Amino acid sequence: MTQTPFTTELLAAGGPEWLTTKRRESLDLFNTLEVPHEGVEAWKYTQVSVDFAELRPHGKRERVADVASLPASVQERLNGTDVGAFLVLDGPDVVYRTELPAELSAKGVIFTDLKTAVEQYPDKVQQYLYSVVPAEVPDDTTIAAPGTTPSKSPDPSEGKFSALAAALWTNGAFVYVPRGVEVELPLGSFRVMSEAGTYTATRTLVVAEANSSVTFIDEQDSEDLPGTYAIGAVELVVKDGARLRYVSIQNWGKGVTHIQRQRGDVGKDATLNSLVVTMGGTLSRTEMQSYLRGQGSDSEMLALYFANDDQHFDHYTLQHHAAANAHSDLLYKGVGDDSSVGVFSGMIKVDLHAQKTDAYQKHRTLMLSSDARNYSVPQLEINANDVRCSHGSTTGPVDQEQLFFLRSRGISRELAEKMLVTAFLEDVLTRVPLKSVVAYIEGIIAKKVGAA
Repeated sequence: MTQTPFTTELLAAGGPEWLTTKRRESLDLFNTLEVPHEGVEAWKYTQVSVDFAELRPHGKRERVADVASLPASVQERLNGTDVGAFLVLDGPDVVYRTELPAELSAKGVIFTDLKTAVEQYPDKVQQYLYSVVPAEVPDDTTIAAPGTTPSKSPDPSEGKFSALAAALWTNGAFVYVPRGVEVELPLGSFRVMSEAGTYTATRTLVVAEANSSVTFIDEQDSEDLPGTYAIGAVELVVKDGARLRYVSIQNWGKGVTHIQRQRGDVGKDATLNSLVVTMGGTLSRTEMQSYLRGQGSDSEMLALYFANDDQHFDHYTLQHHAAANAHSDLLYKGVGDDSSVGVFSGMIKVDLHAQKTDAYQKHRTLMLSSDARNYSVPQLEINANDVRCSHGSTTGPVDQEQLFFLRSRGISRELAEKMLVTAFLEDVLTRVPLKSVVAYIEGIIAKKVGAA
């Protein structure tokens, strides 16, 4: 297939030789891989139909002087957020930003856009970029006992969009927290698109050195944009004893296809808390993976999604226990309405020597419509004999007795459904210690059920 638009964009990206070489290698890999199809288990229920040769990059955008010049949706979020510093990207360009507090800069904390980071902090970026989310799909085959058959390696086509993101990313966010530094207020990135029929490829790289802590909020928002693609990668490096909380809120407009791989590499006694919120776009495929590399590491993986109209949301998760005495807890809760489709495929992998693993996986879906569909595939692969692992999935409709009770008290159907949906999602929201984020999510839910 012809890839001329991608080659042109790649050459225009510039940058140091090591990055240009990596981009070219990634593009070459992309050109050799098929688009994942229903025969690939990890993509069984989600097919992306796209003519790559017809795609064109999102147009350049100029910086604005103040918040009042930003899109209304971004202004609304900035008025209700509690981030300590933030970036706003429109397509490939930073259009507005605030600076880090001086006391954090003095401690060596870095927060900037990734394009600038490549220029100003080349050694740090080169050390970590592509280390967690490479162009190819990571080979997360479980380490099994001699004489036994380990799990199959991923199908190479699963890396098609990762290779594209690795080749064509134009910008994103870069966070670096030095050893022992604690960043109290969250940092944030607000990404928007404003041009239909285009694509953007972005990348987030967060590095928390040993015994540091930071929270990063990654938000995506746009108006309705037919035929538009948002392709991304998120790399989370959590060194020994560090604590990282990562929040991703996807609220693209109708017509946007969202494909993103998020992966965390968690060191000894380190903690990664992640929250994935999927509310927007027409088709969304989000992969969230935690690689528990160090003993005593901990991963909490939370997600909320609400699909209505003809939205198709696919979540693919992996909790890979590669070290002993590690803990992971996954709780994904979703709502399906109208003729939407929800997909969840989750795997807990436990390596041969990962004794004392403590891992949980739970996926629950609330169906508001008999026309909505949901596919749930929780899985375990255990190769150690001293572990505690569990997984489960439930799907069911709104409790009609609860709905009748609320309606009998004079509450409208829309408000009653909002109350029941919010209550259903509450055990995820209560785990998130970010009040402004929770309030924003509850507002989106209200709009979804027509009770805003």
